[in-house]
Amino acid sequence: MGTLDGKVALITGAARGQGRAHAARLAAAGADIIAVDRCASIPEVPWPLASPDDLRETAALVESHGRRCLTQVADVRDTRQMEAAIAAGLEAFGHIDIVVANAGAGSYARAWELTEAEWDAVVDTNLKGAWITCRAVIPSMIERGAGGSLILVSSTAGLRPYAHMAHYVAAKHGIVGLARALAVELAPYRIRVNAVHPTSVDTGMIQNEATYRLFRPDLEHPTREDVAPIFRTLNLLGVPWLEPDDISAAVLWLASDASRYVTGISLPVDAGASLK
Repeated sequence: MGTLDGKVALITGAARGQGRAHAARLAAAGADIIAVDRCASIPEVPWPLASPDDLRETAALVESHGRRCLTQVADVRDTRQMEAAIAAGLEAFGHIDIVVANAGAGSYARAWELTEAEWDAVVDTNLKGAWITCRAVIPSMIERGAGGSLILVSSTAGLRPYAHMAHYVAAKHGIVGLARALAVELAPYRIRVNAVHPTSVDTGMIQNEATYRLFRPDLEHPTREDVAPIFRTLNLLGVPWLEPDDISAAVLWLASDASRYVTGISLPVDAGASLK
């Protein structure tokens, strides 16, 4: 018996990285998965995003745990696409019990040097996309009357500022406010809402040349090994980055009845980064 037997989880940004890890971890606990991803890069994001092949790999991983996986290509910034994806999920499974609003994007520049397009791409993906996702699912949760769990993925950048990413910091701080407001509004329906705050995680958002150059501008082509010592200084526990499954463990806890009376919290999974 799994802790999520009979549950259905909707996960955005599910094609790779943290989203894929969340899908696999929840599937291993017994949940069926609706895996949503844009499956295309964004011009304002300086590293390649996931592909349709990545999303198919996530589905195969979920199915390897004996669970069903419905994949949907949709951009969290687009209300119509997300409503269609969620309608397909409800038609396939009948209900949605868990939402992991995980889709995210970033880029780097000082606040006054960001273009409006760069600001919009990051804020709309990270913050507006989480709101669009939740808004599209909540009515079906309320109508069903069985409660639920919404998990909004923020960042240590949602707890403290970082230079060269004002748009990302603003969006991730906004996730905290959104989660807390939703927690208050949805408590009468036994729907819990919480935010998770990872530090740097070993995914494509960190492991790319644009991020490497931010931390080692003195090198023409910095590598993972070049930046690892700097990333170690960001975390109190001295690791450069966490594994995606480290975040998935927290997501599973918030999705399960083990946290049935936990709502409105900001849960750091950050190796102490928020204390630095």
